Amino acid sequence: MKAVYSLFERWVDPFREPDRLRPPSTTLGFLWHYARQAKWPLAASLAVGGLLPLVEAGLFYFTGRLVDILDQAGKGGVERSWSALLQVAGPDLLFMGITVLVIRLVVTAINTLLEDQTLSPGFYNMIRWQANSYVLRQSYAFFQNDFAGRIATKVWQAGQAAGDLIESLIQVVWFMAIYSITTLFLVGRLDWRLAAAVVLWIIAFGFIAWRYLPRIRKNAEASAEAGSMINGRIVDSYSNIQTIKLNTADDDERYLRDGFERYLGAILPFMRSLTGVRVSLTALSGLMIVTVAAIAIDLWTRNAITVGQVSFTLGLVLRLNMLLGRLMMQLNGMLRQLGLIENSMRLVSAPLGLEDRPDAKPLQVTEARIDVRNVTFHYGKAAGVLDNINLTVRGGERVGLVGHSGAGKSTLVNLILRLYDVEKGSILVDGQDVRDVTQTSLRRAVAVVSQETALLHRSLRDNIMLARDDATDEELLQAARQAEADGFIANLEDFQGRRSFDAFVGERGVKLSGGQRQRIAIARAILKDAPILILDEATSALDSEVEASIQENLKRLMEGKTVIAIAHRLSTIAALDRLVVMDQGRIVEEGTHDELIARGGIYAGLWARQSGGFIGRNRES
Repeated sequence: MKAVYSLFERWVDPFREPDRLRPPSTTLGFLWHYARQAKWPLAASLAVGGLLPLVEAGLFYFTGRLVDILDQAGKGGVERSWSALLQVAGPDLLFMGITVLVIRLVVTAINTLLEDQTLSPGFYNMIRWQANSYVLRQSYAFFQNDFAGRIATKVWQAGQAAGDLIESLIQVVWFMAIYSITTLFLVGRLDWRLAAAVVLWIIAFGFIAWRYLPRIRKNAEASAEAGSMINGRIVDSYSNIQTIKLNTADDDERYLRDGFERYLGAILPFMRSLTGVRVSLTALSGLMIVTVAAIAIDLWTRNAITVGQVSFTLGLVLRLNMLLGRLMMQLNGMLRQLGLIENSMRLVSAPLGLEDRPDAKPLQVTEARIDVRNVTFHYGKAAGVLDNINLTVRGGERVGLVGHSGAGKSTLVNLILRLYDVEKGSILVDGQDVRDVTQTSLRRAVAVVSQETALLHRSLRDNIMLARDDATDEELLQAARQAEADGFIANLEDFQGRRSFDAFVGERGVKLSGGQRQRIAIARAILKDAPILILDEATSALDSEVEASIQENLKRLMEGKTVIAIAHRLSTIAALDRLVVMDQGRIVEEGTHDELIARGGIYAGLWARQSGGFIGRNRES
């Protein structure tokens, strides 16, 4: 049986690469984009799904036929024994038994395997995987402008809703269509009035659907958006729980309550529509069941149909009533799914804010020289941040960026990394415009240690090896030693008993101190060993003793690399080859530490205001 399960489970590869990266932005196009990647499993599900209603309708036909066989046998004086009954109706009974015991079992088993082993694990997760892969390519600004929880919810619900909708179309709508046609055929053979009553029933059902479903669809999309919003707010609060607790939660509680009230305001009209549908369907079904039963009994009183035919007609109609009610509820669910899809689709299929050019090539690093030419960047505003910046960092040169907060230092670094595109000018690495090379190759050439080190909720091993997953255990341990992290790593243990490098660090690394997180980031940069090194307040969270020890290791790490370092603690960068002072988005001073002190400008003023820490250290060391 495992081989059968495995056969169906492998039919759809959840990690399949799509034919096109960006999903279509129309609902039908979005659904077809994923459905055509699993066309044969879906076609098989459609075929088997069409057999199921035939088998089910056949069961009611068999019930009526069996009643007639027994009735006729009793009236004909046939002995009440199996042998006599088989002699009269053996072939009929054999066919019924084979259909119920074998055909029904095989069809149901194949349908279940397709649904539970192929579509649910494979198809659903294929949609999620491809949606996630596309969203991960979005620009840095894309994630800055939205809740992480809201983005995650929409990516996940895109797969769930699209899979549920396509499966519902096959398992419910297609099933219902075949069953209705079969019912009309079987009762129509008995009398046209029975078929007419069923047709009127279906038409009335269609009218109710036409009346309510557009309203439900509109409300479903609104409730989906409200649900994503409140989920994002909740995740945001949980992710920043320390801030919430330390600053009293009253404002946050009001913020969440407002989100819940918006969600209730969106979902209540939706639930009212559902109530209206259910009440209307109950009234309609009661009327139609009585009508069909009355017609069938009237035909029996006239000897137009048999008792068995009355039995299977009422059975078919009662089952049709149940299916129509189920269909309406499924249609409600499908419209909710459609609302979820349309809500998710706007995010999942949004154009990439920052793309590789069609002819982009991998970056070829020779000297690791960086040229910033006439760069202007205002975050899309009229002015501010960076204005006409020109800077050359020679291969192997170590440059420090200095300036007040908001001077544009980190923004310049982000532009070099191409987390944003420059608005004017260009940035080149070894003569190659960063817009003309692939983003992946550019960032592989750069190691970054920033002041805000947020680790992934994974093991320390995974966090350090994030940029180089082929590193050996010895290389991993050596990087941890050089970052002065091996001491505390050896004593780490998480709540599941995992120790040392295998211990998980909690969401954003909350189980570690700021200094420990920064040392992990330094270990990651050491292990990556990229030709360009960017240090953005890389030791800001360390105490003086640990920083003094790490500085020597960082000095070794800088050897042979192009280095750009940002620091407010000037003593940490004073010994670099050149210091660049920025103010209000412009470069205002350049030179060595001694040259800038002698000049008596902004840098000299900043140096004079700082005291303690490492200011008195021996710079020659």
